[in-house]
Amino acid sequence: EVQLVGSGGELVQAGGSLRLSCAASGFTFDDYAGGWFRQAPGKEREGVACISYSAWSKVYRDSVKGRFTISRDNAKNTMYLQMDSLKPEDTAVYYCAAVRRDLCSLKPLYDYWGQGTQVTVSS
Repeated sequence: EVQLVGSGGELVQAGGSLRLSCAASGFTFDDYAGGWFRQAPGKEREGVACISYSAWSKVYRDSVKGRFTISRDNAKNTMYLQMDSLKPEDTAVYYCAAVRRDLCSLKPLYDYWGQGTQVTVSS
């Protein structure tokens, strides 16, 4: 019943853009902070961005600052990750997640996780 469904990943060329979406159901999404994580082959899952449930706080890892934007629409129970100026190093499976707290964290200590969506950036 509780689900986070991530979508929007695809193959793009370096410099291109994608918008990932995360649709939440089965819980009160507006009481949860949200985050985007990614895992590349041979690497540990890492936090990309997070957003408080009221969107008053946002945190980004250094490598995506200025290129990625996290947002949410609580009325639609949906969170987004706008990715611009994509680089081959951004290639990974991207996961959305939710946790019941206001202040977000890039640590992978979240309550709910989506299934992941593949983003591949070619050079």
